[in-house]
Amino acid sequence: MDTAEEGRIYKCLFTGSVSSLLTLPLDMLSTDNLLADCLQGCFVVTCTLCAFISLVWLREQIVHGGAPIWLEHAAPPFNAAGHHQNEAPAGGNGAENVAPDQPANPPAENAVVGENPDAQDDQAEDEEEDNEEEEEAGGEDAADANNGAQDDMNWNALEWDRAAEELTWERMLGLDGSLVFLEHVFWVVSLNTLFILVFAFCPYHIGHFSLVGLGFEEHVQASHFEGLITTIVGYILLAITLIICHGLATLVKFHRSRRLLGVCYIVVKVSLLVVVEIGVFPLICGWWLDICSLEMFDATLKDRELSFQSAPGTTMFLHWLVGMVYVFYFASFILLLREVLRPGVLWFLRNLNDPDFNPVQEMIHLPIYRHLRRFILSVIVFGSIVLLMLWLPIRIIKSLLPNFLPYNVMLYSDAPVSELSLELLLLQVVLPALLEQGHTRQWLKGLVRAWTVTAGYLLDLHSYLLGDQEENENSANQQVNNNQHARNNNAIPVVGEGLHAAHQAILQQGGPVGFQPYRRPLNFPLRIFLLIVFMCITLLIASLICLTLPVFAGRWLMSFWTGTAKIHELYTAACGLYVCWLTIRAVTVLVAWMPQGRRVIFQKVKEWSLMIMKTLIVAVLLAGVVPLLLGLLFELVIVAPLRVPLDQTPLFYPWQDWALGVLHAKIIAAITLMGPQWWLKTVIEQVYANGIRNIDLHYIIRKLAAPVISVLLLSLCVPYVIASGVVPLLGVTAEMQNLVHRRIYPFLLMVVVLMGILSFQVRQFKRLYEHIKNDKYLVGQRLVNYERKSGKQGTSPPSPQSSQE
Repeated sequence: MDTAEEGRIYKCLFTGSVSSLLTLPLDMLSTDNLLADCLQGCFVVTCTLCAFISLVWLREQIVHGGAPIWLEHAAPPFNAAGHHQNEAPAGGNGAENVAPDQPANPPAENAVVGENPDAQDDQAEDEEEDNEEEEEAGGEDAADANNGAQDDMNWNALEWDRAAEELTWERMLGLDGSLVFLEHVFWVVSLNTLFILVFAFCPYHIGHFSLVGLGFEEHVQASHFEGLITTIVGYILLAITLIICHGLATLVKFHRSRRLLGVCYIVVKVSLLVVVEIGVFPLICGWWLDICSLEMFDATLKDRELSFQSAPGTTMFLHWLVGMVYVFYFASFILLLREVLRPGVLWFLRNLNDPDFNPVQEMIHLPIYRHLRRFILSVIVFGSIVLLMLWLPIRIIKSLLPNFLPYNVMLYSDAPVSELSLELLLLQVVLPALLEQGHTRQWLKGLVRAWTVTAGYLLDLHSYLLGDQEENENSANQQVNNNQHARNNNAIPVVGEGLHAAHQAILQQGGPVGFQPYRRPLNFPLRIFLLIVFMCITLLIASLICLTLPVFAGRWLMSFWTGTAKIHELYTAACGLYVCWLTIRAVTVLVAWMPQGRRVIFQKVKEWSLMIMKTLIVAVLLAGVVPLLLGLLFELVIVAPLRVPLDQTPLFYPWQDWALGVLHAKIIAAITLMGPQWWLKTVIEQVYANGIRNIDLHYIIRKLAAPVISVLLLSLCVPYVIASGVVPLLGVTAEMQNLVHRRIYPFLLMVVVLMGILSFQVRQFKRLYEHIKNDKYLVGQRLVNYERKSGKQGTSPPSPQSSQE
C-alpha cells in the first residue's frame, strides 16, 4: 500500500489539475488500478532511495575530498576554477590535460626525457604562496568556509552505526511485535512526497514554463521524451540560477547563504554531468554506430525513424546499450594497451586503474567548460574510430566484394527460431565463451606487443613506446632519491588551509609516478605522425578481417548443412568465430608441444581426448538436456497459459525452448551463487573450482546432473500423468479435462509458491515467538566450554555451548 500511495501522489503532482489534488485523499484509499500503482510506486520509491543515497555519498565526497576553491573562498565559480587547474586528482580526463608527469617544454633532440620533481616542487610552493595571499585578502570568507567545513565534520559515526543496527527488517515490517513500522510508513510517505516535490516537481515545471515561453514545446513533444527533456532543462536553468544567486550572495557577503547555494550548485552540476557521461554519451555512440552500419544491413535512416516512431523507448534503450558495450570494450582495450606500452605514452587518456583517479572529485572541482571540452573531444575520438573501423571497411567490402554484403538478419515465417533466441545465444553463449577465456586476452596482448615492437623498430620509436630497460635500471635509484626529496619538501599543511589542501598533500607525497624516461629521436613529430598513420592502417585491416573472415567461414560450413538457403548471420558469425578460435587454439597448442617430442605429444593427445569426451558428456547433460527441460517447463507454466487460448492447441519449438532455457539456466545459476549456502550452490562452486582440466564426470553426474534432471522430469511428468491419467478416471467432461490439462502446470507453480511463502512465514513467526519469549523471560546467558564425550569417563560434561537461566 505504501508504494501504491507513492504512485498516486506522483501522478497527482504531475497531472497539473486542481481536481486531482482535491481528490487525492479519496484516490489514496481507492482500489482501482492497484497493481499498476504499486509497480509505479515501487519505481518511484527506488529512484528516491537511490537519489537520497547518492546525495549522502556526494556529501561525503565533498567533506572528505575537499570543497572547490571557489566555495572555500569568496570567488565566483568560473574565475576561481580558471586559475586552479591542478585541483583534481591525478590522472587527467582528456587530451587537453597535460599530466603532471608530462614535460612542459619539449626537450632537445636525442635527449633523454625524465621527471623534474624540483621544478614541480617550486611550482607547488609558488601556488601555496599565492593561496596564502588569497587567504590573507579574504580572511573572513576563508574562516567562514573553514567553519562550515568543520560543522560538516562534526558528526558522530557511532550514533549512525547504532541507529543502523537498531533498524532491522523485522522492526521495519512490524514482525517484532511493535507498531513502530506505522511510524516508518508515515515518515517514508512524507519524505518521498517531499523528495518528489523538490527534485522532480519543481525542476519539471521550471523547464516546462521555460520551454513554453521560448516556443520549443512542439519540438520537445515530438521527441517522445517530453518529461525527461523538460526536467533536464529545468535542472540546467536551476543551475544557472544558483550561480547567479551565489554571485549575489558573495557581493553582499551573506556567507552561509553563499555556501549553501554553492553546495546546491555542486549537487545539480554533478547530477547533470552524471547524466551526460552515463546517459547521453553512450546514446550518441550507439546512434553513430547504427548510422555508420546501415549499409551492412541494407537499411536506411527512414527505417530507423519508423522503428523509433513505433517504439521510442525500446529503440533508445537498445542504442544506449550498444553504446555502453562499445565504450566498455574501448576502455578494456585501453587498459590492455597500458599493460604493453611504456608508462606515460597514454598520458592524454584517463587511467581507470589509477588509485588516485576519482571521477566524482573531478566533477566537483573542475569547471563546466573543461567538462564540455572533454565531452566534445571524446565524441570526436569515438566517432572517428567508428568511421575508421566500421564505415570505411564497409565501403571497401562493398567495392571489392559486391555480393558479400548485406548481412542476412531478416527472419522468414518458416524460420525455426526467433530473432530473440538467436540474440540470446550470441550474448549468453558465444561472446562469453570467447571473451572469458584467458588465453584469448593473452593472444590479443601478444599481437599488440608484436605490433608495437615492429612499429618501434621501423620508426625508431622503441624507446618511446616500450622504454629502455637499461635506462630504467639506471634511473631506479635516482627515482627513489627524487621521491624521498619530494616527501621531504611536502610539509604538513597549515591549519586553516582546509581539508582539500591536506587531501592534495597526501596525493602528492609519492612524487611523480606513472612515467618513464625515453630517448627522443630526430624528426620526432614526423615519426609520431607516421606511427598514427600506421596504427590507422592496422586498425582498418583488422576490422576488414573481423568483418569478413568469420562470416565467410561460417557461410561455407553452413552450406554443407542447409545448402543454398539463407541463414541468419548470427549463425554464420558464431560458427565462424568458434572455428577460427579452435584453429588458432590448436595451432598454439601444437607449437607448444612440438619441442617436447613425439611420445609427449601422443600422451597429451590421449589426455586431451579423454578430457574432451568428458566435457562433451557434461555439455550434453548441463548445456543440452537441462536447458531444454527448463525451457519446456517455462513454456508450459508461463508462456502457453498467457498466449494460447483454451480452444487452441499450443505448439512447442524445442530449439527455441532450448535457447530460452540457456538464459534461464544462467540466471538461476547466478542467483544460486549469490544466495545462501545450500547443496546446489556447494556443488556448482565445486564444479567451477575444478575447471575443465580437472573435470570429475562421476561427481558432476551424481551430484548435479542427476538431481536437477530428476526434479525437472518430475515437474514435467507428474502434472501430465495427473491430467491425462487420473482426471479421465473421475468421469469429468472433456472441457474440464482440457481445462485441467492446460492449467495444471501454473496451478502447481502457485501451490509451490504458496507453500514457500507459508514456510517462510512460519519461520518468521517462530523467530518472533523466540524473540518475545527471550525479551520477557531471559535473564542471562552463560558460555560453557564444549568437551567431546569420552568413553573411558563415567560422567561426561554438559555438551551445549550455552545455557539460559
